[in-house]
Amino acid sequence: MLKNILSAIGAVVLIALVYVMVSFGGMIGKVSSLHPAALGHYMDMFDKVLETGNSADAMVRKVRINDDISTEDAIDNMRSIAEENNFLVVGDAKMAINSSITAPDGKRYIRILSFCAPAIAEEFIGFSEAFGAFMPCRILIVEDDEGNRWLHTMAMELMLYGGHPLPDNMLKMAERVRDLMYGMMDAAATDGDYEPKE
Repeated sequence: MLKNILSAIGAVVLIALVYVMVSFGGMIGKVSSLHPAALGHYMDMFDKVLETGNSADAMVRKVRINDDISTEDAIDNMRSIAEENNFLVVGDAKMAINSSITAPDGKRYIRILSFCAPAIAEEFIGFSEAFGAFMPCRILIVEDDEGNRWLHTMAMELMLYGGHPLPDNMLKMAERVRDLMYGMMDAAATDGDYEPKE
């Protein structure tokens, strides 16, 4: 009797393994062709979705502006760093510029700065037009309900590492853009200096 039960269990396991191999075998092969860091970044994103229940939260990087730094100083810092690194400020959308703490109408401060390096943008759109949907690079300056001010930008890791490995020269350009955007945010939030990565 026990032998028959174990045989039945073995048959079920074997059928399940065959099903998994047939159903997901092709997918496993495709996954292995992605950048080696891809799965880790997808899992990080999924963990964030599970934690917050908000997919948008999982796709952004945000930094809190120190209380002793004015919003205008933070913006001036980002503009200056962009200019020093041959990035253009191609947009400045003032969606609401009142403070939710002091304004009688309760509007929070919302502003979006857009940055672009045209030569890099052209290179990436030539590689895949889909990249153009993510351009220009944007930084949101927003005030929360407590009056804290935050800088938000798109987390760029999946664009860099989420698919097949980019050609080396394009990966270097993309990492430079990512490092500049993140570095601008960090410098603006702390009134610090931007130090390019080697």
